[in-house]
Amino acid sequence: MEKDQIKNQMRKQFSKNAEHYVTSAIHAQGEDLALLVASSQVAEHMSVLDIATGGGHVANALAPLVSRVTALDLTEGMLEVAARFIQGNGHENVDFVTGDAEHIPFPDNSFDLVTCRIAAHHFPDVSSFASEAYRVTKPGGRLLFIDNVAPEQDELDRFYNDIEKRRDPSHVRAWRKTEWIGLLERMGYRVETMVSFAKKFHFDDWCTRASLLGEERLELEARLLHATEEIRHYFNVVEKEQSGLLSFEGESVYIQAIKRGV
Repeated sequence: MEKDQIKNQMRKQFSKNAEHYVTSAIHAQGEDLALLVASSQVAEHMSVLDIATGGGHVANALAPLVSRVTALDLTEGMLEVAARFIQGNGHENVDFVTGDAEHIPFPDNSFDLVTCRIAAHHFPDVSSFASEAYRVTKPGGRLLFIDNVAPEQDELDRFYNDIEKRRDPSHVRAWRKTEWIGLLERMGYRVETMVSFAKKFHFDDWCTRASLLGEERLELEARLLHATEEIRHYFNVVEKEQSGLLSFEGESVYIQAIKRGV
């Protein structure tokens, strides 16, 4: 699929479900978000760019700690919902900008801190995203990155990305941890920290957030329930007491990387 088609699909998907992402517990809370804030080393003078801000949870958490936050997102409807959420919390130092993570509309060396959380698996060209994030980060500044990741084993990688795509057509690919570290190091970052998290997906909530209903939802449930024993064990597939799928478990990663001084 062409990049523009993927991005149009992304706009459609997130415009339709914007409110779900603001209220989603898996986005609004979580130890990954707490770790990002605790590890950010922010100061009052700093400027922050939150790429693909989504529901605005990172921007909202960092706004009280820094001078200015720019919340960037491809989807205007998502930005409108994020703005209501953040401004409703009393934060007036956040700018909301419509823009593409692969073509960031800011000059080189603009931000002390660049963040991106639970979004990159939707990007058609992650290399362009990483290059752009590097470009707009000041020398000595940091990238704080969180995303769902695929297993290192080929079969498990294929299975995880397949179910994500079936659930949400705007999903492109969850990368492996090793792929992300390699890409960021090649871009010129020095990876300082990597922490992985087990991530439980409650099936009903996971599907509802993407507005997956009817026959497609039942087919996806069956795919997980009837997977091989190896796959069910790896993803910790848990059935409901009566019938159906209760939850399964994936993985996310927090990566903190510094832009080498130039």
